[in-house]
Amino acid sequence: MSENFSPAILIPVYKHAKACRTVVKNLAPLCVSQKIPVILVDDGNSENEKLILSEIESENDFVHLVSLEKNGGKGKAFSEGVFFAKSRGISHILQIDADGQHDFSRAAFFLEKSAASPSALICGFPEYDESAPNHRKNAHRFANLWCKIVTWESGIVDSLCGFRVYPVEETARLLKKSHIDSRMGFDIDILIRLIWRGVRTEFYGVRVTYPEDGISNFRPFRDNVRISWVFTKFFCGMILRSPILLARKLRKTK
Repeated sequence: MSENFSPAILIPVYKHAKACRTVVKNLAPLCVSQKIPVILVDDGNSENEKLILSEIESENDFVHLVSLEKNGGKGKAFSEGVFFAKSRGISHILQIDADGQHDFSRAAFFLEKSAASPSALICGFPEYDESAPNHRKNAHRFANLWCKIVTWESGIVDSLCGFRVYPVEETARLLKKSHIDSRMGFDIDILIRLIWRGVRTEFYGVRVTYPEDGISNFRPFRDNVRISWVFTKFFCGMILRSPILLARKLRKTK
């Protein structure tokens, strides 16, 4: 990696410590060869899960464990990971979910794309296999449509995939100034806010698998209500922001 591009991999962990061990094992060849640290954020796990995460850190020199006393949700864990990365001089973080659903082999490709476009947000979009439930696909379609509406950006391919490379400096500034949803609305919330701030996005495919025995932290009623509230909030914000969005749209067409 170049002197100005110093990436890390950030993995928020809640109830997925065992799966996270496999994730880290798969990332190890890349991390060791390229000297890329992995930041695990323990999001208020049980004592047994905490023990597994501590073992992962002790077994791998490139792993750093950040522990939160209480479960605050993915957004809270992500924020603490970003601030930790910034304090260590990390320029970009590749955020990967701990449940092992993502194709780890795409990590190197995404980091290469980020190095080539360091000011951009490099986003994954899911390439599903036969294990993907229809309700997950439909949720992504719904969210993608509303993201396009509130950002005036037709190029949004996916708004929910947790496989993204974030520029740390810009992301940390946003996290300090804005109250971003800490749970299942997080991926949508931060994407929209970064786009509103003028951050360019690039989208690339990543294979996603849903194992039959996988543990999901998604709670359909609670989290769908939460996501709906996020879009309601941003729709109102879009109306107030429409002159800025229009001016930006006109500049792009010139």
